[in-house]
Amino acid sequence: MSHPTFPIRYIEPVFRPPSEAQSLIVPITNGCSWNKCTYCEMYTAPQKKFHACDEEETLEAIRQCGRHPQLAGQVQRVFLGDGDALVLSTRRLLAVLEAIREHLPAVRRVSSYCLPRNVRNKSVAELQELRAAGLSLVYVGAESGDDTVLAKVHKGETLESTCEALDKLGAAGISRSVMLLNGLGGQVLSRQHAANSAQLANRTQPEFLATLVVSFPLGEERFRQAFPEWEPLDQQALFCEIEQLLQALELKRTVFRSDHASNWLVLKGALGAEKDRLLAEVRQAIDAPESVRLRPAWQRGL
Repeated sequence: MSHPTFPIRYIEPVFRPPSEAQSLIVPITNGCSWNKCTYCEMYTAPQKKFHACDEEETLEAIRQCGRHPQLAGQVQRVFLGDGDALVLSTRRLLAVLEAIREHLPAVRRVSSYCLPRNVRNKSVAELQELRAAGLSLVYVGAESGDDTVLAKVHKGETLESTCEALDKLGAAGISRSVMLLNGLGGQVLSRQHAANSAQLANRTQPEFLATLVVSFPLGEERFRQAFPEWEPLDQQALFCEIEQLLQALELKRTVFRSDHASNWLVLKGALGAEKDRLLAEVRQAIDAPESVRLRPAWQRGL
């Protein structure tokens, strides 16, 4: 018995957030339109040079998914790839969302990565259109709320530009999952990195907040060219930075996670309801690391 061909063409490697493990990934762009962040190695391969995917190919792939025996009626979540699908025009995004709604009617959530710059030229009304068409969640790699750190790593954003983007998304009713990089400021900028990252979260009150530990599987050379004074935080210093962040957070209804594979210490809770518990867990890891369950080094990674 022959098996039908999978209808979507991927350009490897393909990335998605951990919480999208069960999602159908529909690439509508390839790579990242900015791709200058010195800490990021996700889209540095030659085949990941940024371009928008062919619109008709994308729409036909969605139609084929709707007829595929293993996908039709089964797909409940869709993740729009690659690094910043929202760089596309509102018209093109609406066409994709409408095709998903028509051909994959069981889908309950559509999500995407989103650079703050992606929404700079989109009005709240346009974002509301996208929300009404099905885009309900975006993952925003803020990385830091500190302008010095952001400049050092060539993020191309500031505290103000990131807050502006998050506020627009929130006003449109799109849930925001904000990612921060533990250790990104190194030893010299750790305290201001934590303090200003907390300021960013407090000002925008995202629905989700996650921390990852900065890491360089392909080496630190590119990163250090722009940030030569950077020295990594050891395990205890990483925990101290998280403690400072949590202590400064004044969130009302935010789901907090540091369960990405890069983290030594897994934390999960609601802020602010469980702030005291989360702080207690971090302080225990600082004071008596042998008494807490930490992720083994061999299990850590991107």
